Amino acid sequence: MDLMMTPEELRFRDEVRAFLDTRLDDDLKRAERLNPSFLAEPRIGLQWQARLNENGWVAPSWPAQYGGTGWPLAQRYIFDQECERAGEPHFRGAGIKMIAPVLMRYGTEAQKEFYLPRILSGEDLWAQGYSEPGAGSDLAALKTRATLDGDAYFINGSKIWSTLAHHATRMFALVRTATTEKKQEGITFILIDLKAPGVTIRPIRSICGTHEFNQVFFDDVRVPVSDRVGAEGEGWEIAKYLLEFERGGAFAGGVLRALLSRLHRLASAPLPDGRRMIDDPLFMARFAEISSDVDANDMLELASMSKVQAGGNPGPVPSSTMKIVRSRIRQAICELAASILGPDALRWEAHRPLHDLPPEDEISKERKVASAVYFNSRSQSIFGGSNEIQLEIIAKTLLR
Repeated sequence: MDLMMTPEELRFRDEVRAFLDTRLDDDLKRAERLNPSFLAEPRIGLQWQARLNENGWVAPSWPAQYGGTGWPLAQRYIFDQECERAGEPHFRGAGIKMIAPVLMRYGTEAQKEFYLPRILSGEDLWAQGYSEPGAGSDLAALKTRATLDGDAYFINGSKIWSTLAHHATRMFALVRTATTEKKQEGITFILIDLKAPGVTIRPIRSICGTHEFNQVFFDDVRVPVSDRVGAEGEGWEIAKYLLEFERGGAFAGGVLRALLSRLHRLASAPLPDGRRMIDDPLFMARFAEISSDVDANDMLELASMSKVQAGGNPGPVPSSTMKIVRSRIRQAICELAASILGPDALRWEAHRPLHDLPPEDEISKERKVASAVYFNSRSQSIFGGSNEIQLEIIAKTLLR
């Protein structure tokens, strides 16, 4: 692993910075700063996705043959870091970073030809259909049923915590196609049109005040067999592959450093009594501790990147470790930011999205969103598989 950039990589970094200076405008950056959720509001995210797509940069991790950049891993790392630090809207999630790698590995040629261009253009937005009311971290306990009838499956059941499903056009989902002694063996991976008859989406408003989650109900929803990914009963293997990308297959160092910079700006601003938290030695000791954790996360990411560059994938232990570390660091930053507000942390702006409110100065924006961001950060240790489950995965793998 070489931690120094080559001259070519430095030139590429400068090219990315120049693009961000011209195409990532103040309105988009303001919307992201006032966004308490981990994903941008779709109308903001799609604006940014369209600008990236114009430049051919919307899918840094994709091979060129599918419309991606074909960049080597080091360039993808630099690109992600620079975009995050610049304050891009976070929107390259379920479609680009999760279902697309699955289709490239397990999908048919027809599925790749149809779905991948629509993901790039933003024509299709994807939601994840994994968790159910009785199957969260114990995902193999899922009960949503797919019954084969001729050339189609008929789906009955429900999925919960489906992020942005109310905006999505499609969902990739795990369904039960057989009842077997080992419950993981009867699971199949399918693609569902969320506009199909029999789909009902009910909102779940999160603790941070936004509508980002949903429960999705299926009542005899018809899905063509051609929208099954892989073989029947192969869903568990595909799901594990996808979860490696959700938990550890992307870089988070940039967004953690962006959050740390926001925390530093907030701590540097005078409080109502004139004090600055940046002058408090106990506060700054905690800040330094978190900063060291961000550095350590960078090393974990670079080690994982080195493994992928050698031809492997992130693997269960690195993926679970990074998922745990990232969630804890993010929560620590958000908790320290909220603590700066003191009693003002109890003030609550109910309007969503916050970026629709009249413009304010930088620090007022940071103070307005800090409590909501703190509340939203609590979900980091739950989604993608709770941290307790990640620890179990690590233990089982290392002690096997």
